[in-house]
Amino acid sequence: MAYDASTLPDVSGLTVGIIGGTGDQGRGLAYRFARAGQRVLVGSRSAERAAAAAAEIAALPGLPAGVVTGADNDEVARRSDVVVIAVPWDGHAATVAALAEPLAGKIVVDCVNPLGFDKQGPYALTVPEGSAVQQAAALLPDSRVCAAFNHVSAPLLADPEVDRIDLDVLICTEDRELVGIVAALAARIPGMRGIYAGRLRNAHQVEAFTANLIAINKRYKAHAGIRVTDL
Repeated sequence: MAYDASTLPDVSGLTVGIIGGTGDQGRGLAYRFARAGQRVLVGSRSAERAAAAAAEIAALPGLPAGVVTGADNDEVARRSDVVVIAVPWDGHAATVAALAEPLAGKIVVDCVNPLGFDKQGPYALTVPEGSAVQQAAALLPDSRVCAAFNHVSAPLLADPEVDRIDLDVLICTEDRELVGIVAALAARIPGMRGIYAGRLRNAHQVEAFTANLIAINKRYKAHAGIRVTDL
C-alpha cells in the first residue's frame, strides 16, 4: 500500500514533551512542533534551564504565542501526552530510569543514537539491550515506546529560514497504533513523512546509520537525511 497521509490521526491536541529539550536536537524538535502549533513542554534536569530554553525558542520567528514552556523533566513527563527522549547517550539510562513512574501510560519516542567518536570519525556503540530504544523499553515497562526522529538534522530543525525538511522519519515499535500517531506528528513538520521500519529489534541499524549520515555531512558539507523510495 502506498503512503497516504490522509489516513493519519489528528494529533494537534496532544502535548509534546521534550526530555533533553535544552540540547540541539531537543531544541530543534521543540521549535518545529511549536511552529506547527503543537503545545510543547521543554524539559531539563533544571527547571530554570528549561524555562530559559523555552523562552529562547518562543522568541524565534513563526511561533504562535504561548505554545512553548519549560519545566523540570519530571513535570514535563507528567504533563505531556507524548514524550520525546533527546538526551546525550551517556545519560540515557539514568534519565529514562528516573522517569519510569511519570512516564507510565505515556507514548515515549526515543531519538537517541549511541555513537562514539575517535580520530577516524563517528561509529556505532554496542548496547547490551540491542539499541537505545530497547534500553528505554526495558526501563519503561508501562510506557508505549518507539524509536523515531533519529536522522533529523538539528541545524535544519533550528533554522527559522528552512520551511520544509524533506525526509522520512523511520519508526520502530512493537505497538502498531503508535506508527500512525508518531507519523502524524512527523507530518506536522512540512516535508516529513513517518514510515514504519520494523519492530524494536530493528532499531539498532537505524540508530547506527546516523554515523554514516554524519560522515556524509562532513564529506559533502550537507545536512543529509533519509528518503524511502516507492512509497
